[in-house]
Amino acid sequence: MAKTPRGKNTSGRGQRDLKVKVKSARGRKLSSTRWLQRQLNDPYVRRAKAEGYRGRAAFKIMELDDKYRFLVPGARVVDLGAAPGGWCQVAVPRVNALGEKSGKAVGRILGVDLQPMEPIAGCELHQLDFMADDADLRVKEWLGGPADVVMSDMAASSSGHKQTDHLRIIALCEAAAYFAFDVLEEGGTFVAKVLAGGAEGGLQALLKQRFSKVANIKPPASRADSSEKFVVATGFRGEI
Repeated sequence: MAKTPRGKNTSGRGQRDLKVKVKSARGRKLSSTRWLQRQLNDPYVRRAKAEGYRGRAAFKIMELDDKYRFLVPGARVVDLGAAPGGWCQVAVPRVNALGEKSGKAVGRILGVDLQPMEPIAGCELHQLDFMADDADLRVKEWLGGPADVVMSDMAASSSGHKQTDHLRIIALCEAAAYFAFDVLEEGGTFVAKVLAGGAEGGLQALLKQRFSKVANIKPPASRADSSEKFVVATGFRGEI
């Protein structure tokens, strides 16, 4: 069994491992080389691999829930744009979807995405366009009622133009918010990724009308050089 070097932190955070350097290769763009090097040196990427999560994004929802406590035992959760499934994986033990916590309510997790996903124990996964006319009705039918949490880590395909990408993700987030209005139980929570860039004011105003509290946060797992942040809206008011 290999010995751990004396004094070395193996917890994932605060590691001082030597950085992996990626050599440029014929046919590979410089931007691709930089992305690969960043991935190989990202502690959250290493943690996700070591802990069995499908991506580093799992730690974002983990940190958001640690702060706001919306993934509680018995909660009915809808994960929009769920692929590859990291957020669903985090939700399973927290809402007690497998019924492993004796005496605790058993939750439900519904993951929807345009593309198929590999199964996740404790989750019900559906290939569905959440913007389809009957999507809200189908989701409530699958859940057996309204949801307690609607969460989304979706991002529109990148165009390479920063302002265009910002407007696209805000539009996607607004569509997710309107979907949440249709499926959430009163008192429910909406969590979604947005990009800072000046066009999110309308979304914020919309959410403040429909929820009692709206918070904006950049969790530690979100890369420092990324413009992404997350909105956590709690206390859904229901019909207004």
